Amino acid sequence: MKNNVLKNLFSNQSYEQVKFTDITGRYITNSHLEQVFNEFKNDFEISIPGKSVLGKPIYQFKAGTGNIKVLAWSQMHGNESTTTKAVFDLLNSFKLISNENSISGILENCTLTLIPILNPDGAEAYTRVNANSIDLNRDLQELNQPESKLLKEVYDDLKPDFCLNLHDQRTIFSAGSRPKSAILSFLTPSMDEQRSIDDYRKRSMSIIAGMAEDLSSDLSGNIGRYDDAFNINCAGDTFQNLSTPTILFEAGHFPGDYEREITRKMVYKALISCLYRISKENIDLVDYKKYFELPQNQKLFNDLIIRKAMINGDVRDVAIQFKEVLKNGKIEFVPMIEKILPEINKYAHQEINADRKLLKLSDDSEITENVIVNKIILNDEELEVKYG
Repeated sequence: MKNNVLKNLFSNQSYEQVKFTDITGRYITNSHLEQVFNEFKNDFEISIPGKSVLGKPIYQFKAGTGNIKVLAWSQMHGNESTTTKAVFDLLNSFKLISNENSISGILENCTLTLIPILNPDGAEAYTRVNANSIDLNRDLQELNQPESKLLKEVYDDLKPDFCLNLHDQRTIFSAGSRPKSAILSFLTPSMDEQRSIDDYRKRSMSIIAGMAEDLSSDLSGNIGRYDDAFNINCAGDTFQNLSTPTILFEAGHFPGDYEREITRKMVYKALISCLYRISKENIDLVDYKKYFELPQNQKLFNDLIIRKAMINGDVRDVAIQFKEVLKNGKIEFVPMIEKILPEINKYAHQEINADRKLLKLSDDSEITENVIVNKIILNDEELEVKYG
């Protein structure tokens, strides 16, 4: 059931009040976190439970005084920063509007342990992996890396009642088979190979169903369900296997929002909804079946598709995907040709109908897959290929 009590908190006016506006964009590192540290050092318990491969501090924030223990971590993959920005907004809401009924209820009933950047080396290099080229989200059994070892140690010490695993997903994902971008996706990870459903999984499923309902006005048809194939090496599957209800958040693509500032707001709302539902302590397990009504993610989008272009005497569709590249402390979105086919049966965040007109590259080089295309010439008109 939708929580109408969150209506005012979900308003644009309320969000603009709590958004941590000093930090925006896609490149979020420990230098930003240290700025947050200075802002919040008198409001929360902040510690450094460990360091990365390269010796960077891994910060931990604690908020709230309640009996329900929630562990959340973001940027396990260094290039997945949207949820980190939403965590900054969440902390800011705890600081600025702690008297708001929903926020005060969360803080009185829950103790939230937050690790905003688990992989500071990967964040600095803007890579998925850590400094040893290891995917931390595949290291929760071997525990060969200091960052994943730290997460498991925090989990063991805390013994949380709930875990929130915060990630980003690529622009390629749709919410089901329709032309709907998966702006947010959720998952309750499997606890075993059989994908068994016990009461612990039902709890996280029920919370996800509730979040989807709370966000239905903002994201009608744009919430997906991530694949729940079991992999015990992953953090979520490991903790779910240990009977801790775990929720995976995947921040996706809002049309035109490549900086993910609108998606950031949606993640913030989802976090508020999630924590509010956890704080009420009366999770209705009957609602868990609604989780399966969420459409499963599919990879049905390209960033740009040029339809029906004349290339070397043949009519072809050209799919272009933006590659994220770190340059001078900023993320650039570099357009690269992914596929050239007679017909591309995918959706696009942007489309150009070439209408059988001649397509050329600005330098007259061959149009082929895996080349960068900053500019194209269509019917003798030069067009810049850019995101947004």
